[in-house]
Amino acid sequence: MRHVTVLIIKFIACTIAFGIGLDLFFDADYVDILSFSLTVTVASYLLGELIVLKHFNSKAAAIADFLLAYMSVWIFGSILLTNYMQIAWGSIISAVIITGAEVLVHRYLTSTDSAYESSRTPAAGFNPGMAYITEFAEDEELPDKKDLKKDPKE
Repeated sequence: MRHVTVLIIKFIACTIAFGIGLDLFFDADYVDILSFSLTVTVASYLLGELIVLKHFNSKAAAIADFLLAYMSVWIFGSILLTNYMQIAWGSIISAVIITGAEVLVHRYLTSTDSAYESSRTPAAGFNPGMAYITEFAEDEELPDKKDLKKDPKE
């Protein structure tokens, strides 16, 4: 049920962001706004929440969501929209608003779902605090001093 709630919140946030970024300042169609919202909602949920947020932290997921929103408007906007300035400013404004909403979604997910809590614990294996530890050991068979002083030419 939380997945449906998160998808609805993300879709509403994307619709508001694209409404402000593309329709309020520029003249975009409602079909463009809804298609951008649906595409970014599904893609950012799959990439941001199910992959990046589970394996990394909330900051990395917010950066991934910003880049995804920015690049989706930039790439698909060049196909659907006609004005270059509309694409440039619309992608920046929309990506900033979506990233602000995504921070709240990530806080909601990490506070309610225990699957996202594992991303805060370090993975087992390499411990950076133990990177410079030296191991000391004793040699069992030491060479005689007489053997070390001999000339190798002999």
